[in-house]
Amino acid sequence: MYTQPNIAVVSVNTDLDVRGVPCVKAQIEQLINSGCRRIVLNMSEVSYIDSCGMGFIVCAVRRMKTLGGLMSLTNVQPTAFKALVRMGLIDFVPISTCAAKSRVTPLAPGTHPSFQTTFRVDPNKMCDARSRAIALMKTLPFTSDQKFDIELAVGEAIGNAIDHACEKGVLTTVSAYPDRVVIDVSDCGCGFSVSDDEEPPETGQFAERGRGVKLMRLLMDAVSIQEKPSGNGTIVRLVKMMS
Repeated sequence: MYTQPNIAVVSVNTDLDVRGVPCVKAQIEQLINSGCRRIVLNMSEVSYIDSCGMGFIVCAVRRMKTLGGLMSLTNVQPTAFKALVRMGLIDFVPISTCAAKSRVTPLAPGTHPSFQTTFRVDPNKMCDARSRAIALMKTLPFTSDQKFDIELAVGEAIGNAIDHACEKGVLTTVSAYPDRVVIDVSDCGCGFSVSDDEEPPETGQFAERGRGVKLMRLLMDAVSIQEKPSGNGTIVRLVKMMS
């Protein structure tokens, strides 16, 4: 399980049946009671959901909504997804399947954004930076849940840059294209790169940033982390396709 204040990604390592639900339920209740208001259940290892599991999901999602939060399911396997569809939960719970991410193709040469805005992040007003990034997307065809996830991913990138790089040199650029939005968060700290197929480090100097990378990958269609050519800083690129 990966947690930050108000955010948690919980890997469900058991089927959500009468035997498996109590353990997962205890984890979720502990997170909610501690103030967590954004929970992502990674369902990649769940192949079966019975009525007990359905009831748990409904109650947890309803409770989070009552508290102004959100719980979603990601990496849902085909058999589990069919069960959720049959029970009519796909319109009630934000769900993404293991193959649900949109394919991100390179932009055609010469493609220009319909708009592009860059702003400097005040380290004492991170909430303003997240809100400004989302406000720039108000005319784009994203659902409220998608905007919630984008804001969370942007906040993760900005938070990492401020905590581990530099306080005054963080820039955020929002670019809108016909089929996607691209958000770049750049800093002037120690360069940090992770290839697309590389698992981020679990220990060492960049361990905490690495855990943030996992969260951003869950929420966005594409994430790239590249050291600046000068070596003085990192650029995190987040891409969300428009469905």
